[in-house]
Amino acid sequence: MQYLTPGLAFLFSLAATLLLTGILVRALRQRQIFDLPNERSSHENPTPRGGGIAVIAVVLAAAALIALLSKPAPAGLWPVLAGAGLLAGISWLDDLKGMSALPRLAAQGAAVALGLAFVPSESLVFQGLLPELADRLLAGLLWIWFVNLFNFMDGIDGIAGVEAACIGAGLFVVLQGLGGYAELGLVALATAGAALGFLWWNWQPARIFLGDVGSVPLGYLLGWLLLSAAAAGAWAPALILPLYYIADASLTLVRRLLRGERIWAAHRQHAYQRAVQAGMSHAQTVCVIAVGNVALIGLAVVAASGWPIAALGVSGFVVLLVLFALHRAPGKGT
Repeated sequence: MQYLTPGLAFLFSLAATLLLTGILVRALRQRQIFDLPNERSSHENPTPRGGGIAVIAVVLAAAALIALLSKPAPAGLWPVLAGAGLLAGISWLDDLKGMSALPRLAAQGAAVALGLAFVPSESLVFQGLLPELADRLLAGLLWIWFVNLFNFMDGIDGIAGVEAACIGAGLFVVLQGLGGYAELGLVALATAGAALGFLWWNWQPARIFLGDVGSVPLGYLLGWLLLSAAAAGAWAPALILPLYYIADASLTLVRRLLRGERIWAAHRQHAYQRAVQAGMSHAQTVCVIAVGNVALIGLAVVAASGWPIAALGVSGFVVLLVLFALHRAPGKGT
């Protein structure tokens, strides 16, 4: 792996995504593939949708190169890349024509099953607290939940790029500190670079949206990396890094369930969406989340250094502060 340094992996992904997304903006506009505003949207103008094609293409290429240069390749990486490719294809069809929930969930289940089928038997996400079969089943359910969580939370300019970049960067730092996981750390860093390259085009006002073709496979890849970190013993960092997304999505889901709403229907009830509705700009909202995520990266490192419970407690407080800041919505316009 001496030919592929962390800096090179990061810069390649960032530059390639930056270039390819710019090409996509023009191509999608020419073909009039737009995300049209509706009553549940947080944008006002028709905007090209499908930027995830560039992000996923670059991440898959970077991860494949890492696998080819590794001796041996990280366990399960090739099947996971195949699963991500499957989800990207299905999700692009969904972006273009729309699909019911059942085939989307079936594709996600197949991709998750494919990834779990190649996990070494000694890699237990829940650290041996559950029998292997139960460990796999629960990990699979959490993985599918994270895929959909990541997709649901992609609702304003810049949020998915910032979240993916922070989770990827945090995982790189954590995995570099674990013996034998440097290659997975490079995959995480390449994902962060691709997310930042896309963010240039997706920052408010967004010139292109990620689309399901990006958010679904990106959530799938990040979910796999988080589960891999947990199986390697870094269970607390794996929980801390996506904690804002988990908290906002889960609390919103519980509130909707208690009100008897159809939880699979589109809505604008997440904390970050309510902040925008109350007056914060997309950029202000995402900056608040980014500051919280940077703090979570530091706390994930603290957890990996031997203080998991303390770091988790402080992380919960950080997320509460982020949610409180979004609730206060001090912005002056969108």
